[in-house]
Amino acid sequence: MTFEKLVPNIFYVDIRDGIKFFVDCLQFTIGHDEIDTAHPFCVLEKDGLRINLFQNEALAKEHYPEFRLVTKNIEEVYATVSKSHPHFLHPNLNVITLRPWTAKEFALKDHQVGVIIQEW
Repeated sequence: MTFEKLVPNIFYVDIRDGIKFFVDCLQFTIGHDEIDTAHPFCVLEKDGLRINLFQNEALAKEHYPEFRLVTKNIEEVYATVSKSHPHFLHPNLNVITLRPWTAKEFALKDHQVGVIIQEW
């Protein structure tokens, strides 16, 4: 059995909040756009990764996903994000920190999603 990707579904009360976080801050692009429809949805893409964003108030209130984005250039990612979108830095991990498991990490959050940026 072989898998090629893991594609998370993320629900927002207002999909535009997710676009601010993933497109504006983390520089994903919109690969499929149904944002201005009765059931707003879009597919975000970056470097072979894919995320499905949905606007669904009921599901957004039930889910608060957290996941990791692994990089080989955490200093560059941190410099970009901390300069352009410092309000997304998580207060508990808002600088690059060497963790006990030997990974460097910092974290981001908006009101719906938590993302840990990690470099091994």
